[in-house]
Amino acid sequence: MKILVVGSGGREHAIVWRLANDPVKHDLYCAPGNAGIAELATIVDALAEDVSAIVAWARANNPDLVVVGPEAPLVKGLVDELAKIGIPSFGPVASGARMEGSKRFAKDVMQAAGVPTARAEVYTDSVAAKEALARFGLPVVIKADGLAAGKGVIVAETFEQAAEAIDDMLVANKFGAAGAEVLIEEFLDGEECSILAMTDGEHAVLLPGSQDHKRIFDGDKGPNTGGMGAYSPAPVVTDDMLEGIKEGIILPVVRELKKRGTVYRGILYAGLMVTPEGGKIALSGSKVNVVEFNARFGDPETEAVLPRLGGNFAEALLHAATGRLKDEDIVVKDEVAATVIVSSGGYPGSYDKGFEIKGLGEAAKTGAIVFHCGTKADGGRVLTAGGRVLSVTGTGATLREAVDKAYTAIGCISFDKMFYRKDIAHRAFDRA
Repeated sequence: MKILVVGSGGREHAIVWRLANDPVKHDLYCAPGNAGIAELATIVDALAEDVSAIVAWARANNPDLVVVGPEAPLVKGLVDELAKIGIPSFGPVASGARMEGSKRFAKDVMQAAGVPTARAEVYTDSVAAKEALARFGLPVVIKADGLAAGKGVIVAETFEQAAEAIDDMLVANKFGAAGAEVLIEEFLDGEECSILAMTDGEHAVLLPGSQDHKRIFDGDKGPNTGGMGAYSPAPVVTDDMLEGIKEGIILPVVRELKKRGTVYRGILYAGLMVTPEGGKIALSGSKVNVVEFNARFGDPETEAVLPRLGGNFAEALLHAATGRLKDEDIVVKDEVAATVIVSSGGYPGSYDKGFEIKGLGEAAKTGAIVFHCGTKADGGRVLTAGGRVLSVTGTGATLREAVDKAYTAIGCISFDKMFYRKDIAHRAFDRA
């Protein structure tokens, strides 16, 4: 197949890498890609959010499938525009991407579908929002309604922090249009995990569960990031829970969207909170509650999940995109994967770019997979070009083997101000 992957991060590198490892050879392209993706696919000079440029390329090159990685082009209607010229795409249309693009919309859908989730109220006035805080108690979660580059969710430990977050969004306009509406949401105790469900608008197949680490420092300390590592499977989600998640969370949302006129095709990513006995339980009295939905593959979860998949991945994506998904399309290998993010010093705050990355060849020889997140080629060199720079994945028969392989590879890599967490998968090891 001729396939275009849209995006430039570790998630997209993992998608391209997995397609390149299919049992049949594909003609792979990526827009705009990065230094690592360029080794596997032909780079297309178009930004992921430039819908018109991507559609123009698709019209001229007639790919068999377009796989959309990031959320922004989905929300902007890339899949809708490609459909107009007859190009099948893996990813939801704009009305389905609202599950990520509007937290208010996602709450409405969940409540209509009877999906367990935290209680929330929506405000556009800062005074009314701050008056509502007392009804929620502490901690309390403040969310910008729209896309805010992963920075629009604040878990406030004090009413002062909550009020400051509300004012940042509704008064100071810190997140622009994304913060024009604010959700105040009850805080749920428990352990988070991620479920990526592939759906064709009727059926759904769950990919292996995973768990990521959002905080920047070891011990889950410091500010939230886009994710500092992940591992799959996640022990917090047992096999006997998966069917309940599919039947009680994923499929009710797919059906509710269809009832509203949207056939949702692509990945429906459920960020879940598994509540311990005695913890706060939200709608429907469920132990498993939805924290959020995303409309695409997660990052860095994708880098930990896709190496565990066998079979013909391109065929699975095409079947989902064209309404023909089957359980047999997803083949899971009997192994474990762990991913560690290597970032620029200072991330998720300000950081410098342009440092040469050394040791990538040596890292590859360890057997780990080095996915590029924020890199660019500079002649024969590879330079840092983002906050999250590399996503290093180890696989093995056990989680310990997978984690050790990832860290061994990272030991070969160096660049100025390089930073990474040293405790990825600690929750799983603590549980064991």
